[in-house]
This record gives sequence, structure tokens and C-alpha cells, in this order.
Amino acid sequence: MIADAAEPSPLASSPIALSPPAEPPSAAGAGMSPVVAVADPDGGEVLVEVPGGGPYTVGWHWGERLPTGRRELRLHLRYDGTEPASGTVRVSRSVAAVADPWWLIPGLFYGENRPAACQRVFPRFEAGADRPEEMVSARWGFRADRAATPAVMVWGDASGTALIADEESALGPTGLAIGHEAGRATIELLFPYQEFPVTYYGSALPLPAEAAAHVWQPGESHVLTLATCPLPADRHAYAPVLREDRDLRLPAAPVEPWEDVAAAADIAAEGLYRWHYDPDPGVLLETVGFDREVSGTNGERVDRQAMHVGWVSGIPWAAALLEHGLRRGRPEHVAAAERVIDFICANLSPSGTFWGVWYRRSGWSQSWSHVKDALHARTLGEATLFLLRALRHRPNPAWAAAARSNLDAMTARQRPDGNLGTLHHAATGEVLSWSGASGLTWVAALAESGDPAHLRAAERAGDYYAAFVEDEFVYGAPEDVDLAPTSEDGYAAVMAYMALHRRTGAARWLDLACRAADWMLTFRYTYNVRFGPRTPLGVYGFATRGADQASPSNQHLHAYGLVCTAELVELSEALGDPYYAERAHETLDCFRQLLPAADGDLNAYRGMITERYYQTDCFQPKGMYLTLSHAWSAGVLLLACEQVLASRPLQAR
Repeated sequence: MIADAAEPSPLASSPIALSPPAEPPSAAGAGMSPVVAVADPDGGEVLVEVPGGGPYTVGWHWGERLPTGRRELRLHLRYDGTEPASGTVRVSRSVAAVADPWWLIPGLFYGENRPAACQRVFPRFEAGADRPEEMVSARWGFRADRAATPAVMVWGDASGTALIADEESALGPTGLAIGHEAGRATIELLFPYQEFPVTYYGSALPLPAEAAAHVWQPGESHVLTLATCPLPADRHAYAPVLREDRDLRLPAAPVEPWEDVAAAADIAAEGLYRWHYDPDPGVLLETVGFDREVSGTNGERVDRQAMHVGWVSGIPWAAALLEHGLRRGRPEHVAAAERVIDFICANLSPSGTFWGVWYRRSGWSQSWSHVKDALHARTLGEATLFLLRALRHRPNPAWAAAARSNLDAMTARQRPDGNLGTLHHAATGEVLSWSGASGLTWVAALAESGDPAHLRAAERAGDYYAAFVEDEFVYGAPEDVDLAPTSEDGYAAVMAYMALHRRTGAARWLDLACRAADWMLTFRYTYNVRFGPRTPLGVYGFATRGADQASPSNQHLHAYGLVCTAELVELSEALGDPYYAERAHETLDCFRQLLPAADGDLNAYRGMITERYYQTDCFQPKGMYLTLSHAWSAGVLLLACEQVLASRPLQAR
């Protein structure tokens, strides 16, 4: 990160005199690309260069060593040329990596990032590759606001290293970069950013590389502040580093909810019932447009006339509406929730599981998959899990029969090694794909069913999917991004292993839940992105701390992390560590912002809740939000509010 001399750095561990530099300055001649090696007190060196420019004077000052081994580094740069010159400051560290290195840019880049078999196209690392038209390369550069924490880490043959910055600097937006060449893996901070070899904008069609520019004036000087940290060979070593970093950022990242929890629950429930619920035939429509006068059809042309059984619509959010209606004494909400669940449970596929999606024009159909007749395990598992939870509030023989049909069908298909499959044929039940970890959601459902045979299947599956968590690379949960790693994989893993620990008390499951939670939290923003003052998110002062990057493929903020609010609180209680509960509550704080409490708020109607907040230039310009209300967005907020309210003493509600 970079700060002017007059600005305190959010990462500062102690006051530091900025002039003169603690180390003697190093000067480079005009027209040269100065490369200055800054010796790290803990070993190794940090390289500082300004390609294509000069002369510059570079000095530096190291801060105190923090518990994780992190040190702050302040760089003092002065441009000594006589004419204005464009220059980008590059700060880098390297490790030996003969084979493929392992990368981590939180929320943005994980190892190879895109498995070779993934059909969704987004940036992929491949050693020695240079195929930018395919978004496959051995070197990548990104703007920092794409990252949940502006940090870049790498693990090589024996150990790793990290560089950490702020989103913005005195030279403009910061950049994060990775590269591998000649047996060395290098991570970089760029001031200002450069995106290369192409720019990702959310589709398979790459945009040209782009670079921010800073023109140095004669005599201009800046203090650039960053931090660095050694990493042991264990990839999970990121966890304490990111936890420490989040604590350092907290004072500069306030979040102010617009509504209290009870009021937010009422708003979300009204949104589900008023805008998404359609009694004919009993569905929660997936999306509803904010503008109800589009094309003079009361918005129906932009409303998605479809319902998934789980995930983006269906049983999970109907179950939340049911719980809310029972708590608040709202029979219309209870009746709507029951009708949705009745409709789904009455229409099982020939294979014995739920269908994937209902469409108004064509009825029940497969999941969003390129494979014909495929049903997606995560969607089916989530529907079954929340059906079991709905049954606790409203016993119903037809619901119980549908739940058992799904559970038995999935158990019967389980491989001996525990894999539950990813894609299942709607008619025959044949497993069409065993790739990825989408079966993790079924672990929670099987564990919560109460049947000993189902619990044994859950434990076998928990053992199988543990390798994904231990490898720090969990992928395959959402239907729409194929085998991409996503925040939703993290939620599924946390829910799975907490369910197993709840049922068995085994320490192994608690350890996996903790590791899964740490990985999931790499997607969670630890700072407040700076938005333009005239953008919607800037005007409303939207604070991003607590929001999650959806995935490296879908680079926007979303609220789906609220789905495991109760599990994170439970994890904190089991560990005697408040950290995970704090992270759960900060997400609930975040998404009690931008809630339309009255018709007209946010150019919407009361209870309409967007799915996407654009914190970077991807899909839409930074600072915008999607003007569609999503059933799951209202549903997951309602779920988290109900979970928090249920955990409070009656007098505190």
C-alpha cells in the first residue's frame, strides 16, 4: 500500500519518521529502469523498480515484526528527472518453484485457478503458457479491488512469501500480479495497477490489457507503504496472516447497517412474499425487476419465470419464510412457504430426487448444465437439507417422504470411496459426472436426517471431500460456473463438517470445519472499497467489509455467505474463539445496508434485494448494483436474521 508522507498508513505498527530514510537512498541514472534490492531483516530481499523511467531516489524503512512474521515496509521514492515522466513502481518477491507454484490472491486466484476441465472461461495459470485469447498464461496482473484482501501470496518448492497492500495509493489504484519463469515464482505489487495479459470482464471474451498511469513531475516524492511476510510450506499458513491483516484494517473499515435485525427480517420476508411468490402454481420466482413499468407489462418481461428447487430459489428460502411466518404470526407467509414446498415435493424426478428447475412454459426440467438431463448435486442437496429443517417447524408426511426419497437415492449412488457425484441423470439416476466437490452439501443433509445409515454415508463422503479442503482448492458447487472454485464451495464445506461434528463430536470434523471456514473467509472483503462519489454505491456509502466475492469467475459481491451464519457461530462456540462468529455478524451487518424499507428506496420497492454489488470493473462498471431482486438474496438475509433472532433470549429480540 502507498501513502503520502502526511497520511498515516492503515498497516503501520508504530509511528515511523519519514525523513530522512532509515536506509541510505539508492539512485539510478536517467533512462534506466532502477532495480533496488531491499534486504529483509528476516531474510531474503524485496526488489523495487520503476520500469522505463528515471532517475529516482529510493529509500526505505522497516517496521517491527508482528506475530505472524509480517513486517511493514515504507518506501521513499523521489523522481529526480527534469521532465515529466510516466512510471509504475513495481515491488516484487520470488521463491524457487521448479514445478507449478501455488498462488493465492484472496477471492480472486487459487492455485491454477481454473481446472483444465472447467467449461467456464476465466483466468487460468499454466506454467510456460502464453495463450491470452484462451485466458491461459504463466503471468497475470489484476487491479486490487478484485481481491477480498489486497494481498498476493505464493508457495514454491519449500516455502512461500506474501506481499500485502491497500486498494488505493497516492499513485492510484494498486495492482497485484503473479508470474512464473525459469524456475522462479514471483509476486508483485504495482503502483498503479496493470492488468495483463488481458482484462477479464466476466465473459469468455477477453478485453485488451489495460494499465493505469501516473506521471511523475520533477522533484515529486511519495511514501509507498506495504507489508511482507514469509510463509512456511503449509498452504494453510495464509489463515493467521489474513486474520492478523483483517484486525489491522478494522478501524478504517466501519460498517453501519441501515436496519436492525428484526426490521431487516420483516423487509426480506415482505420482498419474498410480495414480489417473488406466485401462488400459481406455488413458486418463488428467481428474479424480479426493480422497474415494474418496463415495456408497459408491470415488469413481467424482465422477471425470470422460473424456480430452482434449491440454490437461487426454492425450498431453502421458502423454509426461511416459513420460520419467519411462524415467529411473527403471519399466516399468509406460512401458507405461501408451504405451497412452494408442497409443489416441489409433489413433483419428484423419475430417478427419485427433486428436479432441477421449474419453467412456466415447459414445467420441470434439468439443472443449468451442458449435459442433457443432468441434475446438479449441490442444488438437490441444498433443497433436501432445508426441507429437513422445515420439517422441524412443520411436520408433514409428504415432505418427509420426499426428503427420504432424495436421501435414499443419493446414498444408493454413492461410490465406495465416498464420492456422491456431481451430475445425476434425471430419469435413470446414473451419475454423469464425479468431478468436483458439489456433493459436500449432501454431507450436511445426510448428517441431519437422523438415520444411522445416512450418517454413515455422510461420514464416508466427509472423508472423501476432505482432500479438497486440505488442498485449499474446493470447487464445483454452483451450477453456473462448472468446476470453478467459489465462495459457495466454502459455505457448503463449513455446513458439511459442522453437521458431522454436531452429530458425532469427532475432533477431525471440527478441524475440517475450521479449515473450511478459513478458506471460505478468503473470499470475504476485509476493507471498504472506494467508490466514485457519483456511483450508486458511492452515493449510498456502501461499506464492503463483510461481503464476499462470489468467485474468481463471477467477480461481484454477494450475500450468500449468510447461509452458514449459524454454523460459523457454532464453530466459534466449539473452538472457544469468537473470531468466526464475528465474521458471520459482520456479513449480516454488511447486508443490512442498501435495504429498501419503502417503495422508491434505491429505485426499487420495499423488500427488493439485489444479487450483485459491483466492487470492481467486471460485468458492469465499478460502483453500480444490479437492478434485479433475487429470491435467494431476500431468502438468505431472512434466513440469517431468523437464525440470529432464534439464538437471542426473548427479552433481547
